[in-house]
Amino acid sequence: MIARFQRRERAFRWLTTLATVLVLSTLAGVVVALTYGAMPALKVAGAGFLFSDQWDPAKDSFGMLPALGGTLLTSFAALVVALPMSVAIAFFLTEIASANARYWIGSAVDLLAAIPSIIYGMWGLFVLAPWMSEHIQAPFAPYFAQIPLLGALTRGAPLGIGLGTAALVLSLMILPFLSATLRELFASVPRALKESARGLGATRFEVFWHVVLPYCRAQSVGAVMLGLGRALGETMAVTFVIGNAHLLSLSLLSPGTTVAATIANEFNEASGALHTSALLALGLVLFVITSVVLALSRILLGWKKVPK
Repeated sequence: MIARFQRRERAFRWLTTLATVLVLSTLAGVVVALTYGAMPALKVAGAGFLFSDQWDPAKDSFGMLPALGGTLLTSFAALVVALPMSVAIAFFLTEIASANARYWIGSAVDLLAAIPSIIYGMWGLFVLAPWMSEHIQAPFAPYFAQIPLLGALTRGAPLGIGLGTAALVLSLMILPFLSATLRELFASVPRALKESARGLGATRFEVFWHVVLPYCRAQSVGAVMLGLGRALGETMAVTFVIGNAHLLSLSLLSPGTTVAATIANEFNEASGALHTSALLALGLVLFVITSVVLALSRILLGWKKVPK
């Protein structure tokens, strides 16, 4: 009997080890394939691939700056919109809502993560983009033009599609991930700390600001970076609404592109080996960026306070 249990234990250990090795081997294979495929374009373009704003497959001129700038701008703009809402939802569900409301509202928010990205893209193209053009961009852009910073961010024709619309769609997509992670973090704060603050006369906001946030500050930053990593790699929804133009602009109204959208749009119609290599180089850079962001988020989410 004991020998049979030992054989099962060894078989289980080997199976789990094999699964781990298989996953790591697949990851290593992706890195090797991307690096090998990207080398021709990186050799031809050199450092200009990262810093050039020219993307012209007909002339074999490839620079990823517009795609990289669009990726970073839409992702950070999406965080600016989604983070306050996620914090408010997480605090409401952990501190204010009743048990029934916490279950139903939390489930409804979590269901947003189950909607396919292409549905978000279609909704953004057919519903959000026309509404943005008619009710937001056209009426308010002339007034914002008089303000230095807002004027630069809202310069352009009110087309409805563009970087700003893509950022709004992204914010809705990362909101369930942020709110679910923050909800778990806020719920992990010891109730004794919160009750002690309330006993001293602190309001709900003061408990949140002075007790909850300081207790899980590092983990909250990790949750934000996890949402950022989700936004950086989004493809289909952004492709629908961003305009897909290789333009370098700070205006949220102007059309643009992202790294993932460029790959999705051009990979099947790549005009030559160098074009394909440039797209693989885009994928390699995006892989590196998202890997760094997700690794930092995992480190911060796992960080624990060491008592003095």
